[in-house]
Amino acid sequence: MSRPTGRVFDMGLQAERTALAWRRTALAMAVAAVGAGRLAVPVLGAVALAIAALGLFQALLVSEASRRRYWIVHKSLTTQGNLAAVRLAGAPIAGLACSGVLVGLLALAFVLAA
Repeated sequence: MSRPTGRVFDMGLQAERTALAWRRTALAMAVAAVGAGRLAVPVLGAVALAIAALGLFQALLVSEASRRRYWIVHKSLTTQGNLAAVRLAGAPIAGLACSGVLVGLLALAFVLAA
């Protein structure tokens, strides 16, 4: 994939701010998965580690999907002037939802087992 030009499409930098927000979200997801896994290991054992690993994987997927989406948005805006080339805009949101469900299941299992 070629790098987009350095030309700024708009002065508000909405695409850049959105990319940074997704980066923070992915980092928070990773921290939450590790923290929840660490707290649940004494109660759930290996199951907690497996769910925490799935949460980390989801965080990586969200991070990668948002990074790719940023470059696609940037390229589309700077070359075409619109967002016609952007597809699968909901992929990071779907990943976030899946990760939230995984962490919620880990929390539920922890509460029920305690």
